[in-house]
Amino acid sequence: MSLRSKEGAVRSANLSRSIASSRTIGSGLIIGALAVTLAAILIPVSLFSSSSAAVLPNGVSDDGGGTVTTQYGPLTPTDRDFVRKVKLAGLWELPSGRMGKERGTSEAVKTAGQHLIDGHTELDRRTNEVAQALGVSLPTQPNDQQQGWLNEMSQAPSSAEFERLFAQFLRSAHGKVFNLVAQVRAQSKNSMVRSLATRANTIVLDHITVLEDTGLVDYDAL
Repeated sequence: MSLRSKEGAVRSANLSRSIASSRTIGSGLIIGALAVTLAAILIPVSLFSSSSAAVLPNGVSDDGGGTVTTQYGPLTPTDRDFVRKVKLAGLWELPSGRMGKERGTSEAVKTAGQHLIDGHTELDRRTNEVAQALGVSLPTQPNDQQQGWLNEMSQAPSSAEFERLFAQFLRSAHGKVFNLVAQVRAQSKNSMVRSLATRANTIVLDHITVLEDTGLVDYDAL
């Protein structure tokens, strides 16, 4: 083979290697760009999903309505759930208070019953006003657990057993809702919901106090 032929062969081989290398680099760049694009799409979706789930405190039901704008500020699923829970509390605690006044034999139980009546009569009125202003639907009857508590109290075979159930059921329920009231009061950006939470906080704490004053609360069972 002549010198010129050898030089041509070398140049041809180098060109082939250069083209192959360019294709490899180009493919790598395309794959890398696709990976970056996919990550850019998926990461925000992942972050949004996790942050949305983290917004709702434990025990709060998401009605699927999202956050809506009102003249009193944003209204979140937590806000709406809180308003409904205040209404729901009154649906069983008002009749519980009446039973306390009627069936209670001690002055402490009768006093607690009157506080329940007074507090939830006020909260019920306030809740109706807030719900109407914000367009929040409200429950009209106690849930199954609350109705079960009412049934147990009404069927208690003695005044002593009634008073024990009365103090325990109501103190337990108020303790559970107390944390939600405080969280909504601290975090809600809706002025009407904050106002309701402020008043509910005072009333719930009052009810916890008078129920404990009966001397019938079993703290180990709470």
